[in-house]
Amino acid sequence: MKIKDILQYLQVEEIIGSDDVQITGLCTDSRRVKEGDLFFCYGGENFDSHEVAGEAVKNGAVALVCEKKCDLPVTQIVVGDGRAQIAHAARAFYGFPDKNLKIVGVTGTNGKTTTTYILNEIFTANGNKTGLIGTLGIFYGEKRIAPELTTPDPVYLYSVFSDMVKNGVEYVFMEVSAHALYYDKINGINFEVGIFTNLTQDHLDFFGTMEAYAQSKKLMFANGRCKYAVLNSDDGLGIELLSCTKNSFGYGLDNPADVFAVGIKESVSGTEMILNLFDELYEVKINIPGIHNVYNALAAATCAKLLGVKINTISAGLANLKRVSGRLERVASFGGGEIFVDFAHTPDGLEKSLKTLKKLCTGKLVCLFGCGGNRDKTKRPLMGKTAAEIADFCVVTSDNPRYEDPHDIIFDIEKGIRETGKEYVTVTDRESATEYAIRLLGKGDILLVAGKGGEDYQEIMGIKHAYNDNTIIQKIIG
Repeated sequence: MKIKDILQYLQVEEIIGSDDVQITGLCTDSRRVKEGDLFFCYGGENFDSHEVAGEAVKNGAVALVCEKKCDLPVTQIVVGDGRAQIAHAARAFYGFPDKNLKIVGVTGTNGKTTTTYILNEIFTANGNKTGLIGTLGIFYGEKRIAPELTTPDPVYLYSVFSDMVKNGVEYVFMEVSAHALYYDKINGINFEVGIFTNLTQDHLDFFGTMEAYAQSKKLMFANGRCKYAVLNSDDGLGIELLSCTKNSFGYGLDNPADVFAVGIKESVSGTEMILNLFDELYEVKINIPGIHNVYNALAAATCAKLLGVKINTISAGLANLKRVSGRLERVASFGGGEIFVDFAHTPDGLEKSLKTLKKLCTGKLVCLFGCGGNRDKTKRPLMGKTAAEIADFCVVTSDNPRYEDPHDIIFDIEKGIRETGKEYVTVTDRESATEYAIRLLGKGDILLVAGKGGEDYQEIMGIKHAYNDNTIIQKIIG
């Protein structure tokens, strides 16, 4: 492909050099440039990639998309916002693969992964070929690609879309993070359905305020990006979006909604309920516990109905989902108690999971958790207080400390626990903490191991060490 073939899809201010140059790839990392690549330069909060444009050219880049002229002997396409042009260029370079896919995007603080997995089961039951993109990785056909980001960067994302089309995928269910919206990673995608799950505290290290965080989420539903919007009618931002978004439909349990559930019966193994789907009633069961997973099921059911799936097929898809890795997953029994692993890493997520298990627990509820390093510090004492107020005993440990001292993170969590006066213990090493917590279990007890979910690593000082909560639990109990 030649540069001139994608220029009409970019907001070009100036062309320096020939637009007849042949390009064989797109790249945003100067260290990964290959011969024939078009390299993108843009200013960032901590780094300006114009500074490494020379390195990119040296490594084989034959042209640049940049925000200012660089003193380099290659064609340069000058634009106002280099980052915003990446998705448009990638879309054109890979032949607009999204036009041959029906894409559903799910955004929100919690529930994105589970909602996409429920959708995948429903549409598989409907006989469709599907693809999943999110926190746990990318899955379609026989392909399993390890996770890197919740929402992949545009060049990689569109390359995946292209391969999905070649493999006959019809529907794609993808998680859309607030960061992806903020950084224009999904530019060009027209979603069949956009789903909003909820907005609770997270990522304030990046966004600064909840208002800024909310504004980023709103971008999902701006400028006609979604044909239909499926919105949580029990969430403040969801209510706001329902009032101003075209073709929007609400789901919930408390406020009036197009889709809701009644007769909810919870157990350790799952939840039974009567689904009211646009006034069509059906008894359904999901095999994952928790009212928050009822919300996820309602969101998925609403989406599926809007896309033409019949209610009996939706029910079958809900029943087919046996587990979602690390999402309130029942992983083992020990000493008469049950052990659950959950990704809950926000105050709201932890509260919902603990309240779910508290209702099902006939003995004591033990919570093991930590907080990630180099992330929102303000949520640490909140999580400590939340855990201590609901659980009978807490074991505070490491999560992904990254570049922070684990003891400093634990100290921040302890501030919240101390407000409750409840007993707790700190064990910095996560595996040792897990073994300690497991040994506490007796008949009727439940242990929640929270924070990491299905992650297969623990990040310490820039190194990702192999670590998975479920694997460690199985090792401990033999």
